[in-house]
Amino acid sequence: MSIVKINVLTVPEDQREVLEKRFASRAGAVEGSDGFEWFELLRPVEGTDTYLVYTRWRSEEDFQNWMSGPMQAAHRGAPAGGEQPKPAASGSTLWSFEVVQQAAPKQD
Repeated sequence: MSIVKINVLTVPEDQREVLEKRFASRAGAVEGSDGFEWFELLRPVEGTDTYLVYTRWRSEEDFQNWMSGPMQAAHRGAPAGGEQPKPAASGSTLWSFEVVQQAAPKQD
């Protein structure tokens, strides 16, 4: 079965819009990666400054290949003529899970 990686980001309130715009501007950056299955950026609605970045992968190997290639390139490149922007998140933790059960809506 698949694996899930959840990047837990601490994002100060004044940086939320910055974070969301950065993710929106990278739309499509992960979707073509081998083994990629799903992405969601989850915004907190009450009582926390924690965003969750949910990705689902066919295997740990596929995730590691993305981490060592396309993801590193995307995070290291500075905009043309500029310097690398300051991170919007003040902290980050990566959670890892194996999918052991799943369900989808029934199709009529």
